[in-house]
Amino acid sequence: MLAPLFFLLLTARSGATGKEFNQKPNFVLIIADDLGIGDVGCYGNDTIRTPNVDRLASGGVKLTQHIAAAPLCTPSRTAFMTGRYAIRSGMVSTGRVQVLLFLGGSGGLPPTETTFAKRLQQQGYTTGLVGKWHLGVNCKHRGDHCHHPNQHGFSYFYGLPFTLFNDCLPGEGSDVLWLLVLLFLLCILATAVWYVPFNFLSTWNCIIMRNQEVIEQPMTLETVFNSFLLLFRNVDRPFLLVFSLAHVHTPMFKTPQFAGKSRHGAYGDNVEEMDWMIGKITETVDSLGIANNTLMYFTSDHGGHLEDGNLKTGQKGGWNGIYKGGKAMGGWEGGIRVPGIFRWPGRLTAGKVVDEPTSLMDLYPTLKYLGRLGGLAVKQSDGYNLMPLLEGKVARSEHDFMFHYCGTYLNAVRWHPPGDSVFKVHFFTPNFFPPGAGGCYDIKICLCHGEYVTYHNPPLLYDLFHDPAESHPLTPDTEPRYAEILEQTAKAMERHKSTLTNKRASADAHTEILWRPWLQPCCGTFPFCGCKENSTDTYEKKLEQTASVY
Repeated sequence: MLAPLFFLLLTARSGATGKEFNQKPNFVLIIADDLGIGDVGCYGNDTIRTPNVDRLASGGVKLTQHIAAAPLCTPSRTAFMTGRYAIRSGMVSTGRVQVLLFLGGSGGLPPTETTFAKRLQQQGYTTGLVGKWHLGVNCKHRGDHCHHPNQHGFSYFYGLPFTLFNDCLPGEGSDVLWLLVLLFLLCILATAVWYVPFNFLSTWNCIIMRNQEVIEQPMTLETVFNSFLLLFRNVDRPFLLVFSLAHVHTPMFKTPQFAGKSRHGAYGDNVEEMDWMIGKITETVDSLGIANNTLMYFTSDHGGHLEDGNLKTGQKGGWNGIYKGGKAMGGWEGGIRVPGIFRWPGRLTAGKVVDEPTSLMDLYPTLKYLGRLGGLAVKQSDGYNLMPLLEGKVARSEHDFMFHYCGTYLNAVRWHPPGDSVFKVHFFTPNFFPPGAGGCYDIKICLCHGEYVTYHNPPLLYDLFHDPAESHPLTPDTEPRYAEILEQTAKAMERHKSTLTNKRASADAHTEILWRPWLQPCCGTFPFCGCKENSTDTYEKKLEQTASVY
């Protein structure tokens, strides 16, 4: 078996069993990439094997209405890290490009934003992030690292400062080259500026960093995850570990031990490999005797990418179960309803299921509460402490309203009035193609503006409690509270908009996406970037390199 993708080694002190709740707890947070809620056994899949995720759920609390703040990576991860809708920090955009497209752009999580990692670090926690970041690196010059994980509270970072693209695997095509054609039609100069970075995407974007050092450029997809070895020599202090998995984003990994073993091709193989990694992480926490003082959490950044696949390669995107839509599809449930599992033996009741609306943004206030993070007041927060709900002390979520964004556009509003019903109002929806399909198969990913959407007046209205698949819009004839629901959601939307203070122009946000050579991370002398991590480094040497961070 290959070395574990994310192997956690905690050299615990003798007698540090973590059984007393008056200690500050440890946090192990696992976030998958592009995983559909329907891909997991405990959420209804009976053909892909996920025994380790299922075991987390049976040993902890499973959330059935766990909602990402956006249906795409960059804004969703921004909201997860900050506990705030991404629009508050300007991490959204209009037009076609709604995520960070180049490592050499100036966009990223602003230094003025405070992540939960930063707060925990300030309170003495050891903090580490392994895997995907996708929230920017540099601002004004190569090496300022203003958006880097190290500047946002992670003492240790090892992984992908960007994300996986098909460009990272030769022969898989390009996820972004199609933009070149559109830009060419705008002007020859723009084409010239963009051609260089697109032509060398595997060099510019597909890299691995250890803290602020580029250690592999371009990375080798086949071997990269053998090197993701996180070694923490800790334990006089509580710790936060965020495992931000690259699975199951395309391109698909082809690890020999998993290739061809599932019933769903390469995608199923990757889900089962992801599950194995989660098993190794859980196994390590348990074997060290720290489970009773460690909150473990598993989720996905958003729903599966339905349109990713073809007749030759088969389906390469996830399955979102009964829920309509998927990645990049605004407020449709399939793009934002994700797995949500918490495990804490002795503190949380095993096998408990919570059907109330919850959010990835709830992690911030939950960790703030458990880590006893007093003092600095958070800016406008959009999440709530989940512990009363998880422990069964309350039966109802504090989320009366949730707001669903597609880029900068407020796409839908969810309202949970007293009772079982959860209403959702859609102001516009993406235009699926071909008509009647469940996705945008002509352009491969749905967009949020112009001719790509249809506005609804009156808005589309669904009751997710009775119609979770959003198949039967309500009307004044079928819903007695129809007028009240539209009125209440409209008022909530206005109250929400009044709290938005970020005035950064969308034009500025677009400019920050553009590639700038002087911001491009590089090992070697730019533009002659290239290096390979020494895969023969001994275990002891890697332990020494990591321990030196502390």
